[in-house]
Amino acid sequence: MNLENQRRLAAKLLKCGINRVWIDPDMIEEVSDAVTRADIRNLINQGIIKKKQKKGISRGRIHHRMIQIKKGRQHGHGSRKGSSGAKNPKKERWMRKIRAIRKYLKELRKEGKLNRSQYRKYYNKAKGGEFKSRSHLKTHLLMDGVIKE
Repeated sequence: MNLENQRRLAAKLLKCGINRVWIDPDMIEEVSDAVTRADIRNLINQGIIKKKQKKGISRGRIHHRMIQIKKGRQHGHGSRKGSSGAKNPKKERWMRKIRAIRKYLKELRKEGKLNRSQYRKYYNKAKGGEFKSRSHLKTHLLMDGVIKE
């Protein structure tokens, strides 16, 4: 049975595409008798003709991935993009290091373990990148005899 015309009318009335129109397979004869818009409208009200739900793209997989990322997963070498310093830039590393060193130098000066000239000497050395870390500075100070353990 050719229900092309009924399908087209139903699509117009349901405000959807022809492919989204569902016709009850048990009531095909009743649908084929429907000719006018009023007939089709009546069949829609009876539930013989319905509009299928639109197909969407599931975001379930994305939600799961985002939860894993929040936990700290999915950050391995295979997931990284950009240069080697993209996630931990050189400048950030430098800032973290130099701030710790300068804070330590200020503490020593405040405690009276360093005088002004010594503070300035080690401050400038730190600025020049001589010390790898705070502990490296500490070993330098111990070897130079500036501080005692």
